[in-house]
Formats: sequence, structure tokens, C-alpha cells
Amino acid sequence: MKDVAARARVSVATVSRVLNGNPAVRPDTRDRVHRAITALGYRPNGVARSLRTDQTRTLGLVISDVLNPFFTALARAVEDEARAHGYSVVFGNADEQPALEDHHVRTLLERRVDGLLLSPTDDSASQVAEVARSGVPMVFVDRWIPGCPDVPVVRTDGRAAIAALVGHLHALGHRRLAVITGPSTTTTGNERLDAFLDALDAHGLPTPGHYRQEGDFRAESGRLATARFLDLPDPPDAVFATDNLMALGAMDEIRSRALRVPDDIALAAFDDIPWFLHTDPPLTAIAQPTEELGHSAVRALVSLIEGRPARSVTLTADLVPRRSCGE
Repeated sequence: MKDVAARARVSVATVSRVLNGNPAVRPDTRDRVHRAITALGYRPNGVARSLRTDQTRTLGLVISDVLNPFFTALARAVEDEARAHGYSVVFGNADEQPALEDHHVRTLLERRVDGLLLSPTDDSASQVAEVARSGVPMVFVDRWIPGCPDVPVVRTDGRAAIAALVGHLHALGHRRLAVITGPSTTTTGNERLDAFLDALDAHGLPTPGHYRQEGDFRAESGRLATARFLDLPDPPDAVFATDNLMALGAMDEIRSRALRVPDDIALAAFDDIPWFLHTDPPLTAIAQPTEELGHSAVRALVSLIEGRPARSVTLTADLVPRRSCGE
């Protein structure tokens, strides 16, 4: 900054005001400073600035699986909203592994991010709970840890949409409904299964244990679960995958047996993605407001960072009927 000030023939304080966008600087002086900055190739030192201000203007985001289109879209929404508030985002991909999640959380805190956005891989993550209790500004998005009641949660309530899906399948004549659940160690896995079972009960439909298979939110688990369903003496006539990747795995297994969706078996998914419009047939799915999830999570975290209270936000999912259930 001293070099820039000397070249522009102004004080260091004036250079600082120009860099911070202070409107009190005269236009000709501002131009002179910017020309000096360009000529010298000067870049403000963000690390040094953070030491003086105790803020890095950086948010940490740890997502469960970057290869999952839902989380990819969520990360994009987080970055867009953070930029609008003057923050940058540093990402960590937990790859559905609690140990890797802990590593990313520690690394982001060591790099002095101002706050954390987190979609936990496990609802009993001790490292995350410890960080939450330490007072670090934190917001859970999509998934959460029940043992951290003071951390705001930005999530989608899919219960009504799942009930609508079961009603939709029932109206189309399906009676043997199977479900591929998410991990029982995640809040979303448990919540979606509970909603599905309640909806079956409301329609008087049976809920045999062999029509339930637990997956891991990955395509291969969806394929294996569907194989088990199709090998049953009395296979289901509809499968609900509680995640988009597991639904794609289910579709792969159905096709590998020369079966057709929906003629031989119906298929529906939680977490709509653009690909589902282009599958054959287009897949009936439950859509989350992913963009608003990301935006709301950032707004809540910025409020905490700036010393304001932040409330949990619950959004609503919607059923998007297409042609994979015999519509």
C-alpha cells in the first residue's frame, strides 16, 4: 500500500479508502490510485486484513456428496447468495464419510472461516456437535443433528409430498409399494421412511419388511435394493427411492433384466433433478426448492456472523408427476 501511495502521490489512508470504496475520495484521485494499483500489480492481502478485522469474509460449506446433483445445485445456490452478501465460499466434500467430514470442519476452522454451513453425514457426529457448542456460527442445511438444538436448521419438509405420492400411486392402481430408504443414521433417511410408512397406513396398504431396503444415497445401493425386490416371489409393483441417485440405480437394475418402467414396475424418486426429464420414461419425483434452501441457509448464517438471531427455516417439497408410474 505504501508503494501504491507513493506512485499515486497520495497518503496510505487514501489508498485504503479507495480499496474500501469510500465515496469521499475525489474521482481523479481514485483514478490515479487505480492506475498505480494496476501498474504495480498490487493485490490486497486477505490474510493480513482478516487478522486486523477478525473476519475473513469467507464461509465454509461441507456437503455430504458433491457427485449428488442435489448437493451440487445446493452448493451453487450457496455460492450465489454468499457472493451477494460479500462473502466467498470454501467447499469440503465429505463423501458420506463422518471422518472426512470432521477433517473438513477442522480445516475450515483453521483457515478462520467466519461461519459454517453443514449437511451432516451422520446424525450423531461428535466433532460437529462439539464445534456447535463452542459458539462457532453454524447452520445445518437439508440434514441436521438432533443433539444440537441451538443450531438453526434450513430444511425441506417432504411429508406432505410423500403422502401425495403414495396417494398418486394408489390412484393408479399400485398396491405393493416398496421403498429404498436412506441411511438410518441420517435425519432425512429416517424422516422420509416414517412419512412413507404413515402414508401407506393411511391408505390401508401393507408394509412388509421385505419391501424395505436401506441404501446409502448412492446409485449402487439403489441397484442392489431393487435386485432384492425383483428376486422376491411376489415383487412390488412400485418402488419409491428416497434419493435421486438411488432411483437411477434402481432404473439400471430394472433395465438390466429387460423389464420396462412403468409397464412392469413403477418407479418414483425423492429429489427431482433435470436428468429426470430426459429419462425414458421421464421420472415422477418429489422436488425440493434447492435454490431457496441454499439462499435461506446463507442468510441465516450471515445473521449469526453479524450478531443477529437466526431462525430455522422449513420449506415445502412438491410432487412432480411424469410418466414412470403409469400416468
